[in-house]
Amino acid sequence: MNRVLRGLILFACLGVFTAQTQAPANPQQPAGLESDWDIAAVLQQVSTHAAHLIPALSRADSRLWASKGAPAAYAAQLESSKEQAQALADGAKTLAANPETLPAELQLVFREQSLEVTLASVADAMRKYQSPQLAQELVAATAEGGADRDRLESYVVNLAAEREKEYQVMDQEAQRCRAAVLAPANAAKKKK
Repeated sequence: MNRVLRGLILFACLGVFTAQTQAPANPQQPAGLESDWDIAAVLQQVSTHAAHLIPALSRADSRLWASKGAPAAYAAQLESSKEQAQALADGAKTLAANPETLPAELQLVFREQSLEVTLASVADAMRKYQSPQLAQELVAATAEGGADRDRLESYVVNLAAEREKEYQVMDQEAQRCRAAVLAPANAAKKKK
């Protein structure tokens, strides 16, 4: 009899847990979290902006820099910037199809922040060893997507907070179910 009762309790808990983890028919957007549609548009803008950085980076001439005494690290940063800008453009475009993927969102934000730091260094090299005007154009191109970057970062913070709340609820429900399943077994052992 105890096994049947425990089985029924376990079955009920699994039903509640499954119902909580499945998306409702009419999902409501949590407060502070942008809709998939809105953030997909932001991701498209981030992709477009990153793609626009590539021509600006192509105007940089690392061989000219080296001939003027620039450290080799600048050339490596330039190549890395080109690769990161392309990866950012591709990643943002791909992520626009499924923007609630937190690990991919985090990777994109980290890549974006790393690229921004590297671009500042590349702009310094351009300014010192090539052309202050080209450096200023790169800085301006980098700054163009600032509002979209900020919006994406805010979205990722809110998405992470929402996922944390969901996992806490699931954990609490799992612990409650575990206690309910184990309680009759412990009570039965004490009676014997």
